[in-house]
Amino acid sequence: MLFQQNISLKNLHTFGVEAKAKLFCEISSEDELLELIQSPEFKENKWLILGEGSDVLFSQDFNGLIMKDNIKGIDQVYETDDFAFVKASSGENWHAFVEYCVNQNWGGIESLALIPGNVGASPLQNIGAYGAEVKDTIHSVEVFNFQTHEIEIILNKECGFSYRWSIFKEEQNKNKYFITSVTFRLAKTPVVNINYKDVKEETGKANPSIADVFHAVMAIRTRKLPSPKELGNAGSFFKNPHTSKTHYYELQKVYPDLKGFEEKDSIKLAAAQLIDLCGWKGKVEKGVGVYQQQALVICNYGNAKGSDVIGFAKKIQKSVKEKFGIDLIPEVNIY
Repeated sequence: MLFQQNISLKNLHTFGVEAKAKLFCEISSEDELLELIQSPEFKENKWLILGEGSDVLFSQDFNGLIMKDNIKGIDQVYETDDFAFVKASSGENWHAFVEYCVNQNWGGIESLALIPGNVGASPLQNIGAYGAEVKDTIHSVEVFNFQTHEIEIILNKECGFSYRWSIFKEEQNKNKYFITSVTFRLAKTPVVNINYKDVKEETGKANPSIADVFHAVMAIRTRKLPSPKELGNAGSFFKNPHTSKTHYYELQKVYPDLKGFEEKDSIKLAAAQLIDLCGWKGKVEKGVGVYQQQALVICNYGNAKGSDVIGFAKKIQKSVKEKFGIDLIPEVNIY
């Protein structure tokens, strides 16, 4: 296995801030994982699995081993009258996989078009958009267990999915698993989700197909969100926060237009609106700023350092806390 030293990470994560990795390697198969764990480079260093780098921010050089996931392959495992079970390797590009499934008319993930990253990151974050979450289509997750050195299958019900969360993000599991593939259960006769007004209006159809939804979501995201190829960012920087119903109704007395989405025991607020109401949309400091079209996106407008991005984000958190009594939690993983 080839290990490279002092590799720049600037072009390996979408924020595009300069940082270096002490050691770097690519993983293209399960056999290479078995080879990796026998190496002193793995045994003697802390390590991090890197997909397409769309959910990370490096605040400093990484003094350890970066493992780049490059495991490829898509396979229809089996099917029933109603569902196709499709296994996608972790290193596959997420959007390309969504497009592949839409072209087969397999429904369930079409609303998740253009979410940056690879397939392996989808269960980790339980990615979601426009009323859909990936947990609703995942059948199982295949992992390499670094402790047992074996491949394991973790079923959906064992993944502990919740809003932008899974067991793979729990502290005790962060150095335990390498997700190698994900198997999805997709509908062969799709039920189209157009609950979001923007998506429904964008399709312009009373009964759109999943392809119509796919293209509508692409159009909306392209208008609202900056491409990481043109402007460094990691998509939504913060999670949408939850608060008690009592707190929400008190806030509504002061801010009648404050958006709130009722859930089982709480109200989910729109982080973008809170940030906007604090006056951050479009503001730029030291090459770091909030995107003009979407307040939830923090961008690298120049040669910002990771520490600059973190400092800027903390200012936003402080102002939202002071104005609304709400804690904003980063969705981006900071190293």
